[in-house]
Amino acid sequence: MGRWKKRIGLAGAAIITIGVAYAAGWTWMHHWRPSDKYAFQGVDVAEANGAIDWWAVKRAGADFAYVRVTSGADRRDARFQENWAALYETGLRRGASHLYSICRLATDQANLFNTTVPRDDSALPAALAPHGVAVTTLIPGYPAVATAAKRGKVVHRWSDLLGVEARLIASTIDGHPLLVLDAPTLFAREGGIYGYDDDWHRFAALSRAAADVAGGAIKKMGRFDILHAHDWQAAMAPAYLRYDANSRTRSVATIHNIAFQGRFDADIFPGLALPDAAFAVDGVEYYGGVGFLKAGLEAADAITTVSPSYAAEIREPAFGMGLEGLIGARADRVWGIVNGIDPAIWNPETDASLPARYTARTLTRRKANKRAIEAQFALTPGDGPLFTVISRLTWQKGMDVLAECLDGLVAHGGRLALLGSGDADLETAFRAAADRHPGLIGVRIGYDEALSHLLQGGADAILIPSRFEPCGLTQLYGLAYGCVPVVARTGGLADTIIDANDAALAAGVATGFHHGAVSRAALTHAIARTVEAFARPDIWCTIQRNGMRADFSWGASGQRYADLYKHMMEAA
Repeated sequence: MGRWKKRIGLAGAAIITIGVAYAAGWTWMHHWRPSDKYAFQGVDVAEANGAIDWWAVKRAGADFAYVRVTSGADRRDARFQENWAALYETGLRRGASHLYSICRLATDQANLFNTTVPRDDSALPAALAPHGVAVTTLIPGYPAVATAAKRGKVVHRWSDLLGVEARLIASTIDGHPLLVLDAPTLFAREGGIYGYDDDWHRFAALSRAAADVAGGAIKKMGRFDILHAHDWQAAMAPAYLRYDANSRTRSVATIHNIAFQGRFDADIFPGLALPDAAFAVDGVEYYGGVGFLKAGLEAADAITTVSPSYAAEIREPAFGMGLEGLIGARADRVWGIVNGIDPAIWNPETDASLPARYTARTLTRRKANKRAIEAQFALTPGDGPLFTVISRLTWQKGMDVLAECLDGLVAHGGRLALLGSGDADLETAFRAAADRHPGLIGVRIGYDEALSHLLQGGADAILIPSRFEPCGLTQLYGLAYGCVPVVARTGGLADTIIDANDAALAAGVATGFHHGAVSRAALTHAIARTVEAFARPDIWCTIQRNGMRADFSWGASGQRYADLYKHMMEAA
């Protein structure tokens, strides 16, 4: 290997500059030689076919801001010339502090500006940064979002974005780049963020804008490496990239719940401004109409779901909701990556919503939170097991089966505090149970973020009998708070909770309780097992502490997403 050259000024004709210098200083490379290795801050990185493995450089802990070539022969070498475009793309456009740039399109990033219930994947950009992945998030300009971003800079204007005027506003959130699509005609609406007659138009326009941003149509912003679209509302973005002959941007479509597909009548197709060829079985057409999620799944270079088990389940008719054939046909492109939670929000040691904060070593402090729940839900104080439910009251969530089990839950010595809303018949059923068992069952219809934290921080166990669950976050919050999850063995619930069977208890790894079928008998049995374990404090505390020590932050999931992006770029 050649020895390091002394740092010289920019005036040196032998310096090729990639990227923008940053305050931490410059990092230098050995002068480029064919069939050589490269050293960054003392880290040797093997050459692969004349190309620098930038990913290996980053993973080894090195950053780069400049590449220095000191030999004229080096600069004229054919392999250097061949790879210069890739070097330029890697460094100059992206600022040289990361390897891949991601435009992330999401439509319900509520915890950014409190527009709805948080989904927690807004913490993903921070989790990806250590892996050399820079994420820019693009979201619609809902009223709360537009207000919060009004001091941002307008970086682009559309005079005709599928028939409406729109602006692109650049801002930041938690130190990460944020883009807001300000289109008042489409998004300046009070109330819910979905459920309008023109939802197809609203989210097609958002997807078209995202494709413009990620694909490089907005010249002063450059081109992103990958567009990552979440849910059906964003799924048309990969389709727009697919039908753009000039686009080189790759795309990912993430399925959070395949039951929500964004299906519309065929008469909306002309309004999408796609070529006629797009209305086809392998395009956006779906059973004679237009399917937004289906279009994205057909077009995306990779598909992800929010747990490995769900990725397998949706290939079956029982879970695929009509898209199982498409998922099966593209199985080699499907990844299952568990969601994470944000420990800055969900941490019992720092949670301001709790009367008593605690850690895995101070579980006895949870009793004060239990007393607070009893007071809020008019429950008779006691030391027996207190179950909680924090859920939409729907068939999917298994709430009809749970309603049938409540008399049995009380008979086993349990009590219940329920927070949720949904189907009117189920709301009535839970209220009736509370009337039958005053002081033992308390019901609060609606949603209250602070109260959900208190329930996790004071209840002993949380019931999640879902018929299907792509990932689920509630059980992860339960783990973090020592509120033991009792879950159906499906999707992300099965992937994240270790059943307290004899083997798991003996090995000291159990974190909760499973039941197989979503039936009255199976759920009642799981409740009985939970009550039995609760009566043995040594076992119960071990289960709680195991859950609290589990790492379901975005750190591990960030690694998996980084691996996916690397795989996509290498395959490009």
